[in-house]
Amino acid sequence: MPHDATEKTKESRMATITFDTLAFVEELVAAGVPEAQAKAQAKALSSVASEQLVTKEYLDARLKELEYRMTTRLGGIMIAGFTALGALMKMH
Repeated sequence: MPHDATEKTKESRMATITFDTLAFVEELVAAGVPEAQAKAQAKALSSVASEQLVTKEYLDARLKELEYRMTTRLGGIMIAGFTALGALMKMH
């Protein structure tokens, strides 16, 4: 798969993950967590969500890319094996 397509999937991964920090903070405050602590936790979780989580679409695109690469390599190995087998058969 071309490099540009991989970059595009990375961009879509970032664009589709959302985290409602306000709702998160409100829920923590309602549960008794001090507001400053709730905001710090929301900020940290939001950072993790935007940097380390990926979407299903991103994973699907990466799996298709890997499947294509593996199929191509397997095809090359099979051709090399049949070529070697043909050469060995001609020798006998």
